[in-house]
Amino acid sequence: MIISASRRSDIPAFYGDWFMNRLRAGEVLVRNPMQPKQVSRILLTPETVDAFVFWTKNPEKFLPHLPEIDALGYSYYFLFTLTPYDATLEPGVPEKGKILDLFRQLSRLIGPEKVIWRYDPVVLTDRFTPAWHAETFSRFANELSGYTERCVISFLDEYRKVKGRMRDIHYHLPNTDEMGELAARFADAARCHGMALFTCSYDVDLSRDGIMHSRCIDADLIERISGRQLQHKKKDNNQRNRCGCVESRDIGSYNSCGHGCLYCYAVDSHPKASAAQQCSNTMSPLHCDTLRGDETIVTTRRKIYGKAGGLSGSTLMQTELFE
Repeated sequence: MIISASRRSDIPAFYGDWFMNRLRAGEVLVRNPMQPKQVSRILLTPETVDAFVFWTKNPEKFLPHLPEIDALGYSYYFLFTLTPYDATLEPGVPEKGKILDLFRQLSRLIGPEKVIWRYDPVVLTDRFTPAWHAETFSRFANELSGYTERCVISFLDEYRKVKGRMRDIHYHLPNTDEMGELAARFADAARCHGMALFTCSYDVDLSRDGIMHSRCIDADLIERISGRQLQHKKKDNNQRNRCGCVESRDIGSYNSCGHGCLYCYAVDSHPKASAAQQCSNTMSPLHCDTLRGDETIVTTRRKIYGKAGGLSGSTLMQTELFE
């Protein structure tokens, strides 16, 4: 089982103590965001977790936890979002010189193959022009040369909540030709600095420039870093059609990230996210949440019996009414 931590929130930045308490407890509860009375109990033992995939913009407070995670025997890698925007778009993210230093520090600790750079999303405005993006991407690629093996890019998605928050930014969405031209410039810079470039969940075919579709939850990478042959490599049907990610279980919650990024799809309102952060309980089995007493809890357990070449497994589903 692959654990995503998390597409819905920056757990390393804001909820590292909560995450470590869940590891020590050996399980986590996750509420279904579409069916709130449905709660999953997910076992978090080294035997049941193939790997953790951490999504973050600022892992500073999480770095001290890595030795314990290593000692417990877990495999993991990071999807590290590093974009060049200032407080106009990312009011809660520290200045980028510090974030570049943290990226390099993390890479030195765990290895460049385990730190994937996300330049995501590309936002185009009169200020953040294609030429500006090409220049800043090249500069960042130079700063990160040797510290990562791949970079994933994506362009802004115009969700309704995002459109409302960004109405004063005067952004515009690129057409297919503009995407291709800018991505090709990114690809040239990435190659110069020893990185492969991928796009995230787009129908545009950029393979002529050596740019392939990304698999952010990547079964091949997990097998490579863990030494385990994954038994389950099914595409995650809960993601977009062009998404290449394999199935994973996300343990975060929406409306809980404190970065305040205007383009964030996982936050309805930043005051709501701030309130969730302030009220979070590091000992709760649920992320930024508590049990209410009327839930049905379903336990999923996958047993893993060996290393690469000799792996087998089974799944147990147990349903119980919480009282």
